[in-house]
Amino acid sequence: MLKKKWFFSAFAIMIVFSVLVTACGGAVPTAPKETATKASTGEFRNFETVKGTVKIPVKPQRIVTDYYGGELLSVGANVVGVEPTAFDNPFLTEQLKGAQDVGEPINTEKTLALAPDLIVVMYDKNYEALSKIAPTLYIPYGTTTNIYETVKLFGDIVGEPEKAKEFIAAFDKKAAEGRKKLKGVIDENATFGLYELTDKGDIYMFGDNAGRGGQAVYNALKLKMPHKNSAKDQTLQLSIEVLPEYAADYMFLTTYDPEKKGEELKKLQASAVWKNLDAVKNNTLFYNDFDTFYRYDPIASMKQIDLIVDMLIERSKENKK
Repeated sequence: MLKKKWFFSAFAIMIVFSVLVTACGGAVPTAPKETATKASTGEFRNFETVKGTVKIPVKPQRIVTDYYGGELLSVGANVVGVEPTAFDNPFLTEQLKGAQDVGEPINTEKTLALAPDLIVVMYDKNYEALSKIAPTLYIPYGTTTNIYETVKLFGDIVGEPEKAKEFIAAFDKKAAEGRKKLKGVIDENATFGLYELTDKGDIYMFGDNAGRGGQAVYNALKLKMPHKNSAKDQTLQLSIEVLPEYAADYMFLTTYDPEKKGEELKKLQASAVWKNLDAVKNNTLFYNDFDTFYRYDPIASMKQIDLIVDMLIERSKENKK
């Protein structure tokens, strides 16, 4: 990441070192609502959040965020600062070329240097400090539950409802194309499960809105969840002993292994339980790259549609040989 030395005015320095750093939590997520108004220094509107009313620009031009980079970029926002792991998102590489790493939690000095006119955060650590730099919206994780709600919300935040509609139309088109390609390739009654193994040996199963390809698999392609998870639990921890009860005809496994040791995956693959899963025996098990499928922003979710479809088609051909 390019580093640059910034010289602040005495006033700017006073702001950075006088802000109060707080960590507020426990609010129940609710979808923000807005009403328009105008400020004497430009066009602004009131945006209602779990932290109260925030006056934001009608058309923000420079946005800093922690974990909402993809959501903002999906509706054409200019993201000038974002948390560091966003740069590992393979679907956002080009769009983030001009953005800066602002740290996690967001660093107030780096943020001030970027002169944002809006800050959007998933976590409220440093909220009060950031609010002294620019209008700050706290949008808790889980505020939206699908691609449609997400894109509409962020299109509203940046004053681009038409771009939100365009993205949703493109997503629906891509989803329809994917479903058409899979027709006749897979059994319409087949089940599909999303799983993850951690570097601690823990096994998790995911629903339709917790990344790992959930939006693409369940909401776009309309593929069926394993019957045991019909309640759409977003995150469910499983023991190896009960894994067969939650297994699917098609299983997608990501592995969280930041040190790339591979030890836990070898242990899992060597277990009798794993070897006896139908997906393993039928060659309908897929090992998915963590960085590619962990992502759940709208841009990633749309790209994952093609990845899943191509995977299934290629495996079908392979299994017919």
